[in-house]
Amino acid sequence: MRTHQTRVECSLSDIAQLLSGVVQGSGIGPLMFLLYINELIGILEGHGITVKVFADDVKMYLRVVNDVDVKQLQSAIDDLLSWAELWQLGISVDKCCVLNLGNAGISANLTIHNETLPIVPNTRDLGIIITSSLSPNSPSLHINDIVSRGHKRAMLIYRTFESRDVNLLVRAYKTYVKLCPPSLSKSSFACSNSSVGTQKKGFLGHDSKTLP
Repeated sequence: MRTHQTRVECSLSDIAQLLSGVVQGSGIGPLMFLLYINELIGILEGHGITVKVFADDVKMYLRVVNDVDVKQLQSAIDDLLSWAELWQLGISVDKCCVLNLGNAGISANLTIHNETLPIVPNTRDLGIIITSSLSPNSPSLHINDIVSRGHKRAMLIYRTFESRDVNLLVRAYKTYVKLCPPSLSKSSFACSNSSVGTQKKGFLGHDSKTLP
């Protein structure tokens, strides 16, 4: 049985037993998590589903041409839920959606816990906005989103700092906008239609007033 204890300066918390999960911040944590979630990939691929995993984000791909394919994808989702319940993991249903790539001839009504997943025209995947059409204009949607977020952050800095010293504002801009969090700093890219085709993609995916 694994145990966990937290230390704050010279004080120690009571010892707690760890029944499941991986301790965050540990050196071996990433490897343990990979071992923990690797079983899920094999389960989903057993349904003929293409699976992409990044940390705890799971994407499932399948080319859908008839109702049999829809049932195949739903069966994989059901096994995902069974696996998650077995290992006491929660599925964020509000973050799940279905993205049809290309011209979808069949409407796939997929559910999680009897809740129908929304079919969306675009979604954010690891900080990048992906559209259903994968048209040449798709990157512009992502770029506009980044520009909008950067502009809001810059205006927040301008309203927060009372000083109008140019050097101070430039330093704040470089710290909080130019060197921004991953959600703003991810580079834009264009997807190639030939690399994706007409698959169906199911995504079962502060500000501070002081400078450092």
